[in-house]
Amino acid sequence: MYIARPDYPNDDVEGKDPLENVPETIRQAFGRPTFVMHLELSQSRKLARVNVLHVMDSLQTTGFFIQMPPEGFINPTDEPEGLRGA
Repeated sequence: MYIARPDYPNDDVEGKDPLENVPETIRQAFGRPTFVMHLELSQSRKLARVNVLHVMDSLQTTGFFIQMPPEGFINPTDEPEGLRGA
């Protein structure tokens, strides 16, 4: 699961769950989250697979944005990532 958080870098409050905006049902479906990278978002930034304005809007309205891997990238018969110990 790749997660963008609108409160970075002010998310260092002790005991605060950085995933608190992501509904529990979604967190359970994706397994254990793994930090990948930090991106500064602006209207002029180009993203590879999605419009940056869509991402920014999602962060403002829901508090999170989820981008799924391209079709065929995930083997549907694999165990969920959290169970593989990734």
